[in-house]
Amino acid sequence: MKRRLFLGTAVTGPLFARLLEQGERDRAVSYLHVTRKMFLDSVADVSPAQWEWKPAPDVWSIAQVAEHIALSENALFGKVRKTVSEPPAGPAQLAETRGKDDAIRKAAVDRGRKFQAPENLRPTSRWKSKAELVSHFKDSRDRTIEYVRTTTDDLRSHAAPHRAFGELDAYQWILYISGHSERHILQLNEVKTKPGYPRA
Repeated sequence: MKRRLFLGTAVTGPLFARLLEQGERDRAVSYLHVTRKMFLDSVADVSPAQWEWKPAPDVWSIAQVAEHIALSENALFGKVRKTVSEPPAGPAQLAETRGKDDAIRKAAVDRGRKFQAPENLRPTSRWKSKAELVSHFKDSRDRTIEYVRTTTDDLRSHAAPHRAFGELDAYQWILYISGHSERHILQLNEVKTKPGYPRA
């Protein structure tokens, strides 16, 4: 009886977790490393005056953009972990994720598309100095990299909606972490080109 009941039970997710292919893992780790370096290089020589300078009252300073990047790192990594902890996505949901890997980076760095940051990811001077913020970012990004490098989670079978991209699987959410960072690194560097930016 027990065997017949088991055989008759509907299976809604994969029987076995699908590990990332090495190429997928390498691609995600590489993009995380690249954007880590981009961020650190972009803020390395920024002076205290440049750090706090705002091009206009309603435009973020370098410090504010950097804070948003650091806050988003934690929030997006948390999104990945929450997504893989929930039941696997159904066929229709997974079908919506197909073919988006390459599109994520292209769309994320399109500065022509503007989005309002969620309230919890808006800068409020949580870190007292550039050094503290940079240290936090390094720790958070290194944790993300180590997770991608070693995880046995089935990132391709779990998905969650993104407000701009629609359904993304957990692997694509990891790609988006880097894409989001790159987008705002571009924003950060734009501040340096504005009239009145301090020379030192």
